[in-house]
Amino acid sequence: MMRKLSLLFAGALMGASAMSLVYGVPGTAANAAGAETYKQLAVFGDIFERVRAQYVTPPDDKSLVENAINGMLTSLDPHSSFMNAEAAQDMRVQTKGEFGGLGIEVTMENDLVKVITPIDDTPAAKAGVLAGDYIAKIDGEEVRGLTLNDAVQKMRGPVSTPITLTILREGADKPIEIKVVRDIIKVKAVKFRTEDDIGYIKITSFTEKTYDDLEAAITSIKKDIPKDKLKGYVLDLRLNPGGLLDQAVSVSDAFLDRGEIVSTRGRDPKDVTRFDAKAGDSIDGKPLVVLINGGSASASEIVAGALQDLRRATVVGSQSFGKGSVQTIIPLGESGALRLTTALYYTPSGKSIQGKGIAPDIKVDQPLPPELQGRDLTRGESDLKGHIKGAEEGETGSGSVAYVPPEAKDDLQLTYALELLRGQKTDPAFPPNPDKAVLNQ
Repeated sequence: MMRKLSLLFAGALMGASAMSLVYGVPGTAANAAGAETYKQLAVFGDIFERVRAQYVTPPDDKSLVENAINGMLTSLDPHSSFMNAEAAQDMRVQTKGEFGGLGIEVTMENDLVKVITPIDDTPAAKAGVLAGDYIAKIDGEEVRGLTLNDAVQKMRGPVSTPITLTILREGADKPIEIKVVRDIIKVKAVKFRTEDDIGYIKITSFTEKTYDDLEAAITSIKKDIPKDKLKGYVLDLRLNPGGLLDQAVSVSDAFLDRGEIVSTRGRDPKDVTRFDAKAGDSIDGKPLVVLINGGSASASEIVAGALQDLRRATVVGSQSFGKGSVQTIIPLGESGALRLTTALYYTPSGKSIQGKGIAPDIKVDQPLPPELQGRDLTRGESDLKGHIKGAEEGETGSGSVAYVPPEAKDDLQLTYALELLRGQKTDPAFPPNPDKAVLNQ
């Protein structure tokens, strides 16, 4: 039984979180701390020294400080945290969309790392790693006992450095040792294909390369399907945990001619930033259906919310995650970086989706297969301990089942979208009327 449903790229995206990232330093300075605050800081210093001097075993000073800082930040909300130098570098790797690694999608199964697929034209594929292989050892070290993140970390490394994988393969009578030399792996944030007369585009995350990959996908689809036969597009944002805010804005703008895409509002009422669409629709006004579920969070909710409010697309699926906060990454030199929630974002209608999520125009639930029934795969911001209470959260909260079938034939949400675009299903929500856009007045 798979321990994790989400896929990880070996040597790359580790623990992708549901957040939008904005780089830089907040523009407003905090008020000077009062005397009582400094008194409490003195208490902290006293406790720190007593722990160092009297704890039963000598503690690590660096770990004590990092854990104390994270304790302070996690008491604010689930998305604020301190990243040491290593974690900060991991975050930069995730958002950049390329890394030094092997080029395999993996998950954890039966205490071993299972290869879902080797990515084409990568070191792993060239070395002979196959889908379905189980990695039992990494450079001679047993995988059993490691977490998936630990194993991924060990497979990462500088370009041109070798790594030896001990593989268990069905049909092989003994373990196979494969030497792989790490190289630059470029992660495709956008996957696409043609469904006869429809273009299907899936955005897996919002990295620095997402918008460029999207435009390349649209160009390719236009070449494959003649304009007079192209019925429209499906934009799949399911299981997309988010990423960079500027990329979410650019992706939304690709389908829009005008209108406000999103606004962010900080603690100061004057601290409002608006992002507007520019003229030009990359898909030439063709019909668009957006798919969401409980795994659609943050940046993906910005896109879905903008296209829904501006009546550019019909949103199909189930309630999204409901993460409506923006995190600013504040560099701290060699010490790492601070990830701090500095604003909430609002859709064009002026609504915050924090703790509420995006409700689809057409609700289509995806049933779980027999082997997953009885498991709780519902995901939502409102279930996170210490989350910021949304202004419109309500009693029902946010989120829904975060599951997409591996086979398209079993995907009821995708099937519904395709039938909608082909006219095989009808609904008042499709096609949407841009003249009835819900705008913030």
